[in-house]
Amino acid sequence: MSSIQAHHNAQPTITVALTGASGMPYGLRLLEALVQSGAQIYLLYSQAAQIVAKQELDLSLPSRAADAAQWLSERYGAAEGQLRGFGREEWFAPVASGSNPPDAMVVCPCSMGTLAAIAMGLSDNLIERAADVVLKEGRKLVLVPREMPFSALHLENMLKLARMGAVILPPNPGFYHHPQTIQDLVDFVVARILDQIGILHSLGPRWGEEPAMLADKNREA
Repeated sequence: MSSIQAHHNAQPTITVALTGASGMPYGLRLLEALVQSGAQIYLLYSQAAQIVAKQELDLSLPSRAADAAQWLSERYGAAEGQLRGFGREEWFAPVASGSNPPDAMVVCPCSMGTLAAIAMGLSDNLIERAADVVLKEGRKLVLVPREMPFSALHLENMLKLARMGAVILPPNPGFYHHPQTIQDLVDFVVARILDQIGILHSLGPRWGEEPAMLADKNREA
């Protein structure tokens, strides 16, 4: 049985960190999907993530993490206590200690600064410390770096983290499922993230499965 399945014989606990890279639609869709799955969610986010959310989605994330968690819980219909938020210096948060690690952590989107800090083990804020805990405890860490092109330094940091066991998952959507909207592209990436952390979903057809749109056309024919 995997650690995600075995965690207190309950729903998995997933830490989601939002940082200051472009790609906030991926992070918020991930939160929504996790809420729908019934997972317990710990939310962390940086000040830069607030700026990105405003720029890309015209969303004003509250400055206090607890307020943001309450607002997002209402937005996505989370159960009471299912989604909890922690500030960058809340060192008594569960994710700050290896005695209470989550089953998995996803940094989405992941800025190059955050990625570099995690690779160096800096742990200067709760996002970096939470990632350090996940790595040292042998849990799944998924980083979703939204940048291009990658410099040699970016690639070296990613390789270092991959060798530590982290999953580097750039948000590069496929097109074999015939996406019709931007949401289809977002869902493709979020589906791959959910696959990595062992969360069941139905965000889209898999390779070898016929997309619903094509199946409908075939039935009509």
